[in-house]
Amino acid sequence: MEVDDEERQKQSAGEGEVEEERENERKKSVVIKIPSYQEVFETSQAKPPPSLFRPSSSFAEAFSFIKNSEFYSTPPPPPTSSSQSVPSQVNSASRPSEASCSSSSASASVPSSAPSLSVHNRNAILVSHRQKGNPLLKHIRNVRWMFADVVCDYLLGQNSCALYLSLRYHLLHPDYLYYRIRELNKNFKLRVVLCHVDIEDVVKPLLEVTRTALLHDCTLLCGWSLEECGRYLETIKVYENKPADIIQGQMDTDYMSRLTHALTTVRHINKTDVVTLGSAFGSLSRIMDASMEELARCPGIGMFV
Repeated sequence: MEVDDEERQKQSAGEGEVEEERENERKKSVVIKIPSYQEVFETSQAKPPPSLFRPSSSFAEAFSFIKNSEFYSTPPPPPTSSSQSVPSQVNSASRPSEASCSSSSASASVPSSAPSLSVHNRNAILVSHRQKGNPLLKHIRNVRWMFADVVCDYLLGQNSCALYLSLRYHLLHPDYLYYRIRELNKNFKLRVVLCHVDIEDVVKPLLEVTRTALLHDCTLLCGWSLEECGRYLETIKVYENKPADIIQGQMDTDYMSRLTHALTTVRHINKTDVVTLGSAFGSLSRIMDASMEELARCPGIGMFV
């Protein structure tokens, strides 16, 4: 009986050890393994797809498929050395002349194209790319214009430019005109601010634009329509190289016309009075030296003396 009890105890102890091993294996299988930073970084990187490009080892191998196409024809055999000697001499003699002709034609073509391009640009209004879509460009009809990389909005000449500003845009961006004028850096003698008046209440915004233009030595031109603004640009471009006296009034060179122009600037003196004074005294110096009594004797003058 004692032996049976010992065997039973041994069996129960063996069964307990087996259950402990199973429990330990079960716990090991339940443990969550935390990956390292390197493993997470490697798995998160997107692997590029395998490239289908297989570079060829030589040019002939890369284009070998052309030989099998219908467009390929075998090249002619190379000429013999005896037949090649005479043409080589002829070609060597003709090459210097051809080179000289080509160089002379190239040298002649480059200067001719350069002046034509410069003249084309000089006779046209250069428009900045930021003015693309501006309906004002449709109203510039009498002068050519083209887009170019210029700082100003409209380059009207070597020393003249224009900045376009809409009062409606000025209300949204009050500092736009100041920064645009500052970009010019006084590189132009004539700097025009072309203001398009496209709002009804113009007193306050137009006062701000006028103040900014005057403080930065700019000329302000206001247009109440796009046609008028386009006409301003055309006029400035047309009169770019004209003298300033061309827009002045023409005055006759004879003495009587000059005397009339001088005396009619005085109040109450008309052209009839100038004829009376000229016939009575003869010259402007005598009129200026005449006394009050002598001027009072002239008909039509005495009532003003």
